[in-house]
Amino acid sequence: MRDKKLIALVVLLIALSLGHDFDHIARGDIHWQLLPIVFFFAKYAFLGLGLYFTLKNKLGPLFWAITAGLGVALGWLAHFSPFTDQTPQYIFHAYDKPAAGLLAVAWLVALMLVLIITAVYAEYLWARGLRR
Repeated sequence: MRDKKLIALVVLLIALSLGHDFDHIARGDIHWQLLPIVFFFAKYAFLGLGLYFTLKNKLGPLFWAITAGLGVALGWLAHFSPFTDQTPQYIFHAYDKPAAGLLAVAWLVALMLVLIITAVYAEYLWARGLRR
């Protein structure tokens, strides 16, 4: 049985991820060489296929718990760890207008929160026994 809340979270996660990727493009952080293009399309193919197979009851919440958990880890490493140069402060100051910088940082925070919520909620569903 599909969980409508989980599906809504996944759709929101994909939309926020797209917006965050467009932020990277707007800031000029993505140089359109082969590897970034392959990564970009592979990420959305993976998420899209995951959503498709979830809607067909072929994948369950454990898939999304792992996927969102990995997203949280990668997002933290990319933007909040001491090893990154893409901090929220950098993102804010990359724009000429403070409102644009604030929107980009708020979008990142929203993406991270939705990743965390999705991971926790999917784990809850899986632990509760909703396998597919």
